[in-house]
Amino acid sequence: MGNSSFSLVRPLVLLLLAMLGVVCLSSPPDDPKRVYLIHADNLNFDRFGRRPEAQILTGNVQFRHKGAILKCDSAYFFEASNSFEAFGHVDMEQGDTLSLNSDYAYYDGNEQMAYARYNVVLRHRQTKLYTDSLDFDRMYNLGYFFEGGKMTDKDNVLTSDWGQYDTQTREAVFCYEVRLTNPRFVLDTDTLYYYTHNSLAHVVGPSVITSGQSIINTTEGYYDTNAGIARLYERSTIVSDGRHITGDSLFYDEQNGISEGFYNVIYDDTGNRNGLTGDYVYYNDSTGYAYATDRAVAMDYSQGDTLYMHADTIKMYTFDIGTDSVWRRIHCYNKVRAYRTDMQAVCDSLVYITRDSCMTMYRDPITWYGERQLLGEVITVYMKDSTIDRAHVHGQAFSIERADEDKHFNQISSRDMYAYFRDGSIDMGEAVGNVLAIYYPVDEKDTSLIGHVYVETDTLRMFMRNKMLNKIWMPKAQGTMYPITQIPPQKRKLDGFAWFDYIRPTDKDDIFVWRGKAAGTELKEIKRSAAPLQVIRDGNIEIGKADE
Repeated sequence: MGNSSFSLVRPLVLLLLAMLGVVCLSSPPDDPKRVYLIHADNLNFDRFGRRPEAQILTGNVQFRHKGAILKCDSAYFFEASNSFEAFGHVDMEQGDTLSLNSDYAYYDGNEQMAYARYNVVLRHRQTKLYTDSLDFDRMYNLGYFFEGGKMTDKDNVLTSDWGQYDTQTREAVFCYEVRLTNPRFVLDTDTLYYYTHNSLAHVVGPSVITSGQSIINTTEGYYDTNAGIARLYERSTIVSDGRHITGDSLFYDEQNGISEGFYNVIYDDTGNRNGLTGDYVYYNDSTGYAYATDRAVAMDYSQGDTLYMHADTIKMYTFDIGTDSVWRRIHCYNKVRAYRTDMQAVCDSLVYITRDSCMTMYRDPITWYGERQLLGEVITVYMKDSTIDRAHVHGQAFSIERADEDKHFNQISSRDMYAYFRDGSIDMGEAVGNVLAIYYPVDEKDTSLIGHVYVETDTLRMFMRNKMLNKIWMPKAQGTMYPITQIPPQKRKLDGFAWFDYIRPTDKDDIFVWRGKAAGTELKEIKRSAAPLQVIRDGNIEIGKADE
């Protein structure tokens, strides 16, 4: 009898459990903290098994908690601890913008934590995060992965060993072996903050961005992956086709090829062997135009010995860009000081052309080479094979050379002057127009000064040998020679004589220290004659002023 009663009760219990498995709670208690079972095809208990406290759910399982719906193939529901384990095709959806898929998940309703494992995919708007281990904190809207992960966002793919994603702020943090790949570039770093709403990448730590021929090295910076614009800090460097620009802060516009550097900026073109430095440097990759100011220095080391040119402002123009014949014209203006070991210069403005290593100086220029000083209205210097080749002084030319340590100076003044050099020393000099000269012949035996010669002529050519005067050529001339001990005081110096050794740059660092001429030693302003203007009135050409 007992056995038959048990036989009748058992099917009834199984039927009841099966019925309970299909039942959906139509009006669950209004407790937002609780995890609610919405549906399962089957519900079972295993009081003597591995999970006696669990409700064993199979078939189209669904849970609800705080606005989120979680579906899976099967689950263990721990009602007492307000948690469950989900197996197979786990899918959690929160609103229309967030979903989490995995093969397995454990959900703690009290902590609002989801622990998803195996083939995990977190989807938020246009962002997808792939990993095998993800912990998602619903309370703070944070997802963490710690065994490697990949995020895709528009055109960007990000991978790292560890990372987190905030679905509220849409900020992602990636650490360790981070790589961001885009069709235009690849970014490698150790720590990356990425903002999915504007595709902005913020790198922290040693980072490299490679885009075609351009390479960016930085330890702190922001990179707009949509616009290709970078803002870099902490002494960053941009390398592009042999050109380097380094600065405390850099701005780089990849699409327009524009680089800007701020503070302690160094621009170096290793291909053309020239560069710029300054506290502000601008460079346009496509046109080759550069601009520098604030302690600006232009450098040319194409001739071996480096020429340093400092000015308030420096502009550089590039010609025949993209060819083997590329050359540059460098403009320096306001308080120019230049230094090279064999030549130094000071002027108001300067133009240097790399094609023929020609430097032209304007407005009260002074040039020194060895013990010789050249002055004039305009001075043009050509350099060749690491040394000075020739010089041309235009207008009010004045050459001064120290003859000894006792304040004797060889001097020539003229309208124009030419100097030709060999092995860095003057080989021949020519003065043209209203020539006045003072020179001291030297005894070849003991190099002592023989006398004082004063000459007036129209043209003067001086030929040197072993750095000493060899011969002089001139047409009809007037001159006087005085014994070295009987030189009249008024004949020791030509009108306009001034020895500007206190202005001369002493090294490449001294070019930053401006020292002007003493009052009264400036060149006289000479107004040059000009052709009269032609003014057209009533169809007739008249000669006169344009403003009449």
